[in-house]
Amino acid sequence: MIDFSSFYTVDEVVRLTSDLVRIPSHCDVPDREAEVGDFIYDWAIANGFDAKKVHVEGKRNNVYISLPGTGGGHSLLFNGHIDTVPPYNMVVEPFDPVVRDGCLYGRGSNDMKGGVACMLMTLLVLKRAGIRLKGDILFTGVCGEEEESDGTEIFALEGNSYDGAIVGEPSGYGFSLGNRGLEWIQVKFQGKTMHGGQAQLGINAIAKASKFIERVARDLEPLLKTRTDEYMGPAIMNYGKIFGGDQVSTVAGECTLQLDRRYVPGETTQTVLKEYQDIIDQLHAEDPDFQATLSLMPNGQMKTLAHAPAIADPEARINKCITRVLCDFLGTEEIPINRSRGWTDAGILSTYLHIPTGIFGPGVLANSHTKDENVPVEMLYNFVSFYANIACDFCEMAEA
Repeated sequence: MIDFSSFYTVDEVVRLTSDLVRIPSHCDVPDREAEVGDFIYDWAIANGFDAKKVHVEGKRNNVYISLPGTGGGHSLLFNGHIDTVPPYNMVVEPFDPVVRDGCLYGRGSNDMKGGVACMLMTLLVLKRAGIRLKGDILFTGVCGEEEESDGTEIFALEGNSYDGAIVGEPSGYGFSLGNRGLEWIQVKFQGKTMHGGQAQLGINAIAKASKFIERVARDLEPLLKTRTDEYMGPAIMNYGKIFGGDQVSTVAGECTLQLDRRYVPGETTQTVLKEYQDIIDQLHAEDPDFQATLSLMPNGQMKTLAHAPAIADPEARINKCITRVLCDFLGTEEIPINRSRGWTDAGILSTYLHIPTGIFGPGVLANSHTKDENVPVEMLYNFVSFYANIACDFCEMAEA
């Protein structure tokens, strides 16, 4: 590994991460990521980079920062989302970052403004070191990953092509080669409202929902356990939310069930939905009073594309470069591969643009979206060096 330690400091990368964390960029902010996108753009221009804003929606923009190569090398994409989940009931100040016990606390510190800061610092470190690469590097600070992924969707619809990509989601000192696809599904059960004193004359939608859950557990969940991918784990589902009825003394005329379905290659959105619809049709055939409507949840869908799986490619150049850098750092011949992480924008890059992608960034997945979200400062510092060395290896260094 090249020693880049003389070209940046711990304080510098912590300060940049903290600057990003201080800017709220979640769905409850009126313009969401607009302000943090402006900050990143201004930072790039101030440091002498070519940068541009790409309109997403309203005042929201992706920010692209270029580090052109001399030609003839492999092109590398750094992808990092600039939105976060809301602060919810955090037990630390969400937007007043503080370092305590070796960790930087605040909303987005781990997922994934820390990763974004490391990618930005990598561009600056390569520039300071005077390293000329053959291949081009593009950093994309993208909007909306925590909801519709409209930022990376727009990047994909532009038809961009790169030889390899890194999505900087928290991975610890390991990484992921792939992740499962994702759909949020809603089932609305229709009953017949009736006073509780005449409950026998009503149709209880909550009871119908219970029948559906029982049938899914009996017929579908065992099948999911048989569908597995070496680098993603098994297909899984989760009942996330159920609500219905008006009051305890009234038969529930409506009930809504919302579930999260993670799928593996070989499955599609259409096959996933069909399995639930088949169960609905079976229950209706057995009981004409069973009425249910299946749909994708509006706030869980992308505008054009789907939350497809990130296709694992262990032989890809980018993943071998990540492996070499980590093995060197850890002093081992093998590194941990995470086979059960959440969905990332790597699914869009690998499925729709066919870009081999590694999921690799500072922090650990267990700290994402938590009440005390934090990222180890040591990881922030180390990942700048990791990214810089990967870039030199992947893009190839030009002759001085």
